[in-house]
Amino acid sequence: MAATDGQQFPPPKVLTYPASAPPLLVTQGAEGRLYKTTHLAPNRPCALKYRPPKPYRHPILDARLTKARISSEAKVLERCWREGVPVPAVYAMDPAAGWMMMEWIEGIPARVGINKLLGDRREEEEEEDAEAPLPETCETLLADLMRRIGAAIGALHKTGVVHGDLTTSNMMLRPRRRGYGNGSGADGDGDDAEVLKGDVVLIDFGLATQSMSDEDRAVDLYVLERAFASTHPRAERLFATVLEAYKETFKKASSVLVKLEDVRMRGRKRSMLG
Repeated sequence: MAATDGQQFPPPKVLTYPASAPPLLVTQGAEGRLYKTTHLAPNRPCALKYRPPKPYRHPILDARLTKARISSEAKVLERCWREGVPVPAVYAMDPAAGWMMMEWIEGIPARVGINKLLGDRREEEEEEDAEAPLPETCETLLADLMRRIGAAIGALHKTGVVHGDLTTSNMMLRPRRRGYGNGSGADGDGDDAEVLKGDVVLIDFGLATQSMSDEDRAVDLYVLERAFASTHPRAERLFATVLEAYKETFKKASSVLVKLEDVRMRGRKRSMLG
């Protein structure tokens, strides 16, 4: 599939330079693709996000939108990185060409780590066991991870940025030491406890905006809450720990959490009305 994709939609010119390692297409979405390559040196891995031209859009409009979106995402990441928020560093970019090169985050998505600890279960089994108590060790590990997730989001909102697509798929667990997992970020075959102790790094800021609005921050939290309930129903009640850590990290959290209740009410009304 990658070869077919490469024939139809060639990678950006920067990936053809001799200094770059052969690019590996990691993932592809509706708006862009993520490649793993290297930056400046063969032992410095990086992620290259590329927004290819959209043939269904007018070329001038497409070029303007692509340039604006790459520039906006890079600006948000740079602001977060300067303020100490756990995000990938931006190495280089060419908004006109539609690409941005970032730090490669080793590890696995938080979604994978959490589900690995909870065990692989079919969706119907997850629903049946949603109310069942978790083993004490498992609950302790997850609660600690929830606190670190809440602290990361608090740091993000304190910077004046809302993510726009907070899910456990958009959070990486980066190893704190060498030796667990395979280091590729592909499957995380290491010890479950060590995997979950990895540092939380927020990724994929394609929908992020700079905002100081309590409403926007509350919607950010609500999106994560709904995604967490859907993806990890057995651990849903631990989401309260995320909000506790968020409140401890972000001094303006109280007003955001009040607004979150309003957002929840609107969400329930929409669900009732279909």
